[in-house]
Amino acid sequence: MFWISWRKLAACAAIAGAAASLLCGYEFVRSASQSLFIGAYGRERLPVVMALAPVGTLIFVYVYGIVLSRVGARRAIVLTCLGSAALMILCFGGIVNGWRPASAALYIAREGYIVLLVEQIWSFINSVVRSDEGRKLNGPICGVASLGAIAGGFLVSRLPAGMSTSHLVAVAAASLVPTALLAVMAYRLGGEPQSGGGNPAVRGHLALDRFRSEPVLIRLALLVVVSQAISTASDIAMSSQAAVAFPDVDDRTRWFGGLYARLNVWSAFFQFVAAPLLLRILPLRVVHVAIPFVHFGTALWVLARPSLSSAAWAYMAFKVLDYSLFRAAKELLYIPLSFDARYRAKEVIDSFVYRLSKGGVSAGLAVAGTLSAVAFAAYPAIQLAASSAWIVLALGVTDAPRPESRA
Repeated sequence: MFWISWRKLAACAAIAGAAASLLCGYEFVRSASQSLFIGAYGRERLPVVMALAPVGTLIFVYVYGIVLSRVGARRAIVLTCLGSAALMILCFGGIVNGWRPASAALYIAREGYIVLLVEQIWSFINSVVRSDEGRKLNGPICGVASLGAIAGGFLVSRLPAGMSTSHLVAVAAASLVPTALLAVMAYRLGGEPQSGGGNPAVRGHLALDRFRSEPVLIRLALLVVVSQAISTASDIAMSSQAAVAFPDVDDRTRWFGGLYARLNVWSAFFQFVAAPLLLRILPLRVVHVAIPFVHFGTALWVLARPSLSSAAWAYMAFKVLDYSLFRAAKELLYIPLSFDARYRAKEVIDSFVYRLSKGGVSAGLAVAGTLSAVAFAAYPAIQLAASSAWIVLALGVTDAPRPESRA
């Protein structure tokens, strides 16, 4: 990597550190919010809160679009870090004072803040590296970020006896301070990308017009929909099995923490080793198409042998690839696009559409659950159908024309 400028490498290292801090804190709030919500409302209500999550995410994304228009990308990431931390502290206060809806609010907030901040980090990366550099750097950047997630998952799994699950929320809020500081350092080293011109209020804070002028965005949005159908089905299947196996809230929290720690170790291997290697030796089309074949196979396993073990491995397989190879390969499609596509339309796709598709599947399962019990086999069946659609869409995404202008 010696042919990449030192300022660019330093900027990528700083933003990777910001991602590590962000994901470390997220491990605390992810395990805590999942466990607290199940304790407050029961596992059968998980599809309901998942269905509500896109509403919160849309609010996050729209407010971000306004902030980006007014203060620029560097200040926007700082303000969204601090705003997210303040929201978590408010939820923490409600939980410790026995206000049950605070656990639902925390779950919805965790779904929104993490995607908003992660995508801002990738918007910066996609603005400072070229496509050839991204093939080398994207995997290791994901890997450095995962070191924070691994540390967070390990700490949650070793939750001290004197610390309750609710106190993990305050730790997650505190982690956003170093996230903001490292992001500022990255922007100072790499420079702050500027919009190509025009009034954002006229273009729209969400840059929806870019979906017409840069059609690859539509294909990417559809790809996110089917991938999140798999994510949702595997998540609910795994959580349902875990709730039966671990009825005690703190035991369940520790199990979730251990699961996420193992997940992140595997992710780190794929990020540091597999993703850079595969992206160098394989065409991008092959990488994109191969990923859903893996999910098709794990869904068949869960369908044939339903258990906590098979459901957890299917969930881990999706998340490991999502955090590493799929993430690194997908971000390469954004690099040649315009500023508004990278900073605005990307948030619509990878934050709002990401959560909306997950919430849509959850809403459908919630409605089905009110009519009759949802058979466990429905979850791997959804994964099989979505994997099949993903294969078709992946072929189209890699073929889609991409403009060269980065204005």
